[in-house]
Amino acid sequence: GANSTLSLPLAPAPGALPQRIRFSLFVPTLNPAFDLKEKGEDDAVARLILSFDGDRSKQWTARDHIVSELSSLIAGKPLPYASIMYVWDSRYPAGSVIPNPYTNRIRQIVVESGPDRLNQWVDFDRDIEADFRKAFGEAPGALLSVAYMTDADNTQQRARAWYGPVEFG
Repeated sequence: GANSTLSLPLAPAPGALPQRIRFSLFVPTLNPAFDLKEKGEDDAVARLILSFDGDRSKQWTARDHIVSELSSLIAGKPLPYASIMYVWDSRYPAGSVIPNPYTNRIRQIVVESGPDRLNQWVDFDRDIEADFRKAFGEAPGALLSVAYMTDADNTQQRARAWYGPVEFG
């Protein structure tokens, strides 16, 4: 019934974006109550979150600005220009890109689906720019942070995952 997040802010050189990200997940069980598309059910057993800077005058709506202000009040920091979340899901197939039900500035990319590789370390190697373009239809800005998140706060269920090291290259 909670959310656990470990976030690392980054200070990239201007114009520098790592081409790839490699990470590992260990998920013992999935929760079929989670639904990434539905408000109040959009929990995930395992997420790796990349947050990006960008030109807020281009794609941001008035609602995005309001959500960012609320984020500043609640979390102490504004909403990034855009975020992609790599998610292990039980419902949607790998490769799916799912908009967050609360804001269009977060897209969830399902990197693993279903129970076939539960209870083992699973390695992922992703092309950051290609994934961002697939999710948002534009080139990404500077990478601002990387975070791991396990959450079950919306559904008040249980979730557990382990995370390996993150490598950029």
